Amino acid sequence: MESYPKIASVLLDLGIDYPLDYGVLESQLDQAYPGMRVHVPVRGHLRSGMILDVKERPSTPHILPIAELLPESSLPADLFELALWMEKYYLTPARKILKTFLPTQVRVNNYNPQTQAFVTRAVSQDQLRLACQELRHSSAIQAKVLDCLLLNDKGLFLADLLELTGVSRSPVQTLAEKKLLHIQNVCIDRSPLIGEEYFKTKPKSLNEEQLQAVNAFCASLSQQEFATYLLHGVTGSGKTEVYLQTIERALSLGRSTIMLVPEISLTEQTIQRFRGRFENHIAILHHRLSQGERHDQWHRIRRGEAKIVIGARSALFSPVQNLGLIIVDEEHDAAYKQSEERPTYHARDMAVVRGKLTQSVVILGSATPSIESYHNAQRGKYRLFTLTSRATTSQLPAVTIVDMRKEYERNHGYTSFSQLLIDKMKQRLAQGEQTIIFLNRRGYHTSMQCLGCGYIFKCPHCDLAMTFHLGQQKLCCHLCGHMLCPPPKLCPSCKVSEDLKFRGVGTEQIQKALHALLPDVRTLRIDGDTTRHKGSHDKLLREFRTGKADILIGTQMIAKGLHFPSVTLVAVLNADSSLNIPDFRASEQTFQLITQVAGRAGRGELAGEVILQTQLPDNAIIQVAAEQDYLKFYSQELETRRLFNFPPFIHLAKCTFSGLDAVLTEQVCLEFRKKLITKLSRSAHVHPVGPSGYARVKDLYRFQFLIRAPSMREVGAAISQLSVPKQVKLHVDLDALSTFF
Repeated sequence: MESYPKIASVLLDLGIDYPLDYGVLESQLDQAYPGMRVHVPVRGHLRSGMILDVKERPSTPHILPIAELLPESSLPADLFELALWMEKYYLTPARKILKTFLPTQVRVNNYNPQTQAFVTRAVSQDQLRLACQELRHSSAIQAKVLDCLLLNDKGLFLADLLELTGVSRSPVQTLAEKKLLHIQNVCIDRSPLIGEEYFKTKPKSLNEEQLQAVNAFCASLSQQEFATYLLHGVTGSGKTEVYLQTIERALSLGRSTIMLVPEISLTEQTIQRFRGRFENHIAILHHRLSQGERHDQWHRIRRGEAKIVIGARSALFSPVQNLGLIIVDEEHDAAYKQSEERPTYHARDMAVVRGKLTQSVVILGSATPSIESYHNAQRGKYRLFTLTSRATTSQLPAVTIVDMRKEYERNHGYTSFSQLLIDKMKQRLAQGEQTIIFLNRRGYHTSMQCLGCGYIFKCPHCDLAMTFHLGQQKLCCHLCGHMLCPPPKLCPSCKVSEDLKFRGVGTEQIQKALHALLPDVRTLRIDGDTTRHKGSHDKLLREFRTGKADILIGTQMIAKGLHFPSVTLVAVLNADSSLNIPDFRASEQTFQLITQVAGRAGRGELAGEVILQTQLPDNAIIQVAAEQDYLKFYSQELETRRLFNFPPFIHLAKCTFSGLDAVLTEQVCLEFRKKLITKLSRSAHVHPVGPSGYARVKDLYRFQFLIRAPSMREVGAAISQLSVPKQVKLHVDLDALSTFF
């Protein structure tokens, strides 16, 4: 048996959840540490993997050596430690955790950089000028190429050279063969920032509240201490300027920053403001990047070329060097929680864990903090700073609640727009100001029904009514994408066509209704249908910001973070719709959504106004959202949570079982719950089994139960001791946000 100075436990990228032992050669000792990517032999082929541990003795007698170390794609020590922490807490195999940390393009390690042919002169400028004069009579085309190179002495990309001269590649190749020109392939920076416009800006003067926050953040940075701050600032209070000046301090100390935003729609505006201050120190990470862009951005971060990383939740796991500051903007947002697949992590919580591992400052910012975060601040776990007024001379908008029941009576039927809203929109149009209309439903109609027999057109694969989209003339399921195009003309139940009616209103219908109501109005719509293509978010927001539309209609994509100084009116349609969801967070989410949308109004010099259209005008949540009084909402909601023992007073897990056979799936769920109860302490409470909010998705029937417990560690340990038959899939969402869907 060959002897090795050390043995490495390597976790392969293959579908094996346990590590294999490989020998570490003398030449590899300095770099063979946990987190290092490697190539190792497996059955005659080289496979990729990662070192999990380095030890003295192998577990088996015959082992092979590591073939190659891959330092350029390895994980920093703090990220590797975070991966191990998440493996234990979220009951997820290390292999799945590491997939979350390493983009596919980095893991496969065979992703070639993009190259382009670049043409430079191979002789001196004088020699090139002489050659050009000689060629004018014998080959005018070659002379034209040399003329162009003489004007661009540093060289040109071949594509640009051909475009400028209008010639084919052949004369350029001939000049290269004559040793007059040199053609070489160079790597192209696939940064998504290339070509994006931005304006250089300077730090703004801060008010007293902003200054206190910045001073505290910078003091922690200077002392290199771990601290978590909650920055609670009303909409428009200048939280972004606080972030920018804190980042400036981090850079001056040689430390890097991760800036998380919840929605891709926020990235473009955030990037513009950050580039205006920090220019080329920035890297971008989100799911809309191409594979090549993501590959290049990740390696720029790994090499330390980018000091500021901006992106959605997965950007938290970027390999930032010398991390000193993590900012989670709109920390309350549900988009930070990964619920559908393992690990079911919350980026806000993991930001705090990574901050502790790196002795970094963590700032959680929001106008409507989550109940959990504000409770942590009240208990002293986080340090709280509050911005109570808007940063400029602008004031919080005035809010009017409109009782839509009275509007229906006046209109003798349903209407999307109250008379007050119509009058206010006309007033804004006349004054050249902009309006935002928020409705959290995309499509034209939300359902299609036969009034004769009551049949509702549902997706054959999901337990969901299909939505009608007028533009594509289709009924579509928003869970699995199944569609009927065109919609049926006969009811499949009673075979009658006269009684088929569409019901419900979506953003597509609102846009059409506005054009009927205000013929000269210019509208833009931002929802899942208009933003499918790369760059569509940015394009639409840019058009609205530059005044190419009077009214912006949208779903929750437009609800937060966006800054449009010309918007003076915001309307929330069906403000009470999310209150109907049987979920303990429904009140919190409704309050947050209304407050965030309302905050888009009056952010410039002009006063703002908000109209909330609702059928529940006396509802306590609608009332307190209209007042924009977070503390009042928090105290009310906290007492309700305390009374019913829900987070933040307890941890919550959701076990969801899915399978093709409804009876078997429910039975497995019931038996699993029964066994689990015997393994949990009395402090844990297991709810009864019931169908999920979406009882069937993609032909799979879904049943679930909730677990409330003081510790998720205990729950995780108990669940890991049990198993389910292969016909049924179990998904465990630890620290679940939603208890219904």
